[in-house]
Amino acid sequence: MSASDHQAEIEDICRRARGASLRTADLPTGVKNAWLERSADRLEECRGEILAANARDVEAAEKQGLAAPMLRRLTLEGDKWRDMVAGLRDVAALPDPVGTIGELRVRPNGLRVGRMRIPLGVIGIIYESRPNVTVDAAALCVKAGNAVVLRGGSEAIRSNLALADVLRGAAAEVGVPEDAIGIFRTTDRAAIEPLLKADRWVDLMIPRGGPGLIRKVIRESSIPVIAHDRGVCHVFIDETAVPEMARDIVLDSKLKQMAVCNALETLLCHRKAARTTLPAVLKALHEQGVEIRGCCETREVFPDAVEASEADWAAEFLDRILAVRIVDGLDEAIEHIQRWGSDHTEVIVTESYSNAQAFLRRVNSSAVGVNCSTAFADGHRLGLGAEIGVSTTKLHSYGPMGLEDLTTRKFVLYGEGQLRE
Repeated sequence: MSASDHQAEIEDICRRARGASLRTADLPTGVKNAWLERSADRLEECRGEILAANARDVEAAEKQGLAAPMLRRLTLEGDKWRDMVAGLRDVAALPDPVGTIGELRVRPNGLRVGRMRIPLGVIGIIYESRPNVTVDAAALCVKAGNAVVLRGGSEAIRSNLALADVLRGAAAEVGVPEDAIGIFRTTDRAAIEPLLKADRWVDLMIPRGGPGLIRKVIRESSIPVIAHDRGVCHVFIDETAVPEMARDIVLDSKLKQMAVCNALETLLCHRKAARTTLPAVLKALHEQGVEIRGCCETREVFPDAVEASEADWAAEFLDRILAVRIVDGLDEAIEHIQRWGSDHTEVIVTESYSNAQAFLRRVNSSAVGVNCSTAFADGHRLGLGAEIGVSTTKLHSYGPMGLEDLTTRKFVLYGEGQLRE
């Protein structure tokens, strides 16, 4: 089918979401929280049905030859289910940003000026594989007073619809408009085009997926876009790094969840630590089945490594593959990150205060850490409840996006009859 065949259907979903957004903007915090709690309860009640739908998606994706990283993103089993449901309750426990006033100051004429947080309106989410995004995105958007229009990938259609139906049913029970959670029920890719042109109804577009999807949305959307692009994340082992800490951080960063954007993809090591700290780190990774793709010096230190190509430095493997490079020091490590990174997450392992501070100051990715795992670049781990994604776009939000990132601010003025003179 062509894009025109879906025009009326997509416009109807977006128009309904616009109407719902006018109501969600005024919902009391208690009603929004009741929806989040009821949604969590209903998900648990429907767990068997939802996981059965998810299993059918996974089975179909396996038959179609979906890549292993995408298959891992597709499943809802285990920790992913637990975190998804917990995320709803976590968002309910967070302060409601809507209506809060900050930066209140008094002008010389006595006029008080502040800035109030307000919802963005309708947010469109286009995403691939991850059905948990259906829940996370809806939770954050509605708690922030918005409506959301969800367009998941065809590989997760059964899971997404099952989850969305539960969320919409919970909304009807507690007084939240059902159409605040809109979802595409077609898997036709042509249906994306009308959504990207629905600027009459939709205020912001957030794509989450592969480079092809991101580029298409940025290129074709008439709606402002916040990109959630690749995660080419780095860990730099400084010469002063504690070897055991370096090993543990690298293993956690790479292996905790390989198929997500905060997973480690390139390891950089100071030349002075290359023969003391690096071999044990690479041995531990290799024992876990990780293929090491290294520079020539890395292959001298660790003979089981294979030669890295230039393309490997910019690769988001999302798998048991790691690119490794030995560098002269902090300056060369930062130069490598600036050239090959994707502005996602970078970490330095060091006992040097000056090197740590220089790394934090000079590396301007959306999350920069000292002596910790890259896996902390996640809304749940950073105390945001759930996250709608990790923005690698510096305007209007940068890094993991939580509730406040789904609002904007308007000026509010308190006067006592002041006139402009």
